[in-house]
Amino acid sequence: MEKHIQLPLTEEVARSLQAGDSVYLTGTIYTSRDAGHKRMCEALARGEQLPFDPADATIYYVGPTPAKPGQVIGSAGPTTSGRMDAYAPTMMSVGARGMIGKGARLPEVVEAMKKYHGVYFGAIGGAGALLAKCIKKCELIAYEDLGAEALRKLYVEDMPLVVIIDSEGRNLYEEGKAAYLKTQK
Repeated sequence: MEKHIQLPLTEEVARSLQAGDSVYLTGTIYTSRDAGHKRMCEALARGEQLPFDPADATIYYVGPTPAKPGQVIGSAGPTTSGRMDAYAPTMMSVGARGMIGKGARLPEVVEAMKKYHGVYFGAIGGAGALLAKCIKKCELIAYEDLGAEALRKLYVEDMPLVVIIDSEGRNLYEEGKAAYLKTQK
């Protein structure tokens, strides 16, 4: 099913999504990769606040290339999500609900998604230039020293994604593989 979603990603909206849904996100998302996630989780462990409000936030696992003149951002393709698996449950525990990346997630992340009603969206790897066209605004908000891995606030319009793992833990990678294997018997 195709759905157009206006962010932030509330619990109600997250619960309405099913693994396999095609979605188009519009609104504010944040960028972070492993180095940024490590810093945020260390800050939380020290009792500090994050540089953005994580409530109902969606985080895009991306390290965009520098913008060329006249562009909002450079190529912005997804990074392998497994790099954030050590940090994702902590981020969800403070309110972050959506994650955008590519690749499989560990069982601990799926369990946290079920507990906190999170959703994992898949972006197409290798399509960074196309995905960048959906990004209408880009603002550096923290960790500038991390370069491409700095924390950014993006405004996106109709960013095309697929729900890979929904808030009930249904996983498109597993279901798709099972459906395919069933046809091979």
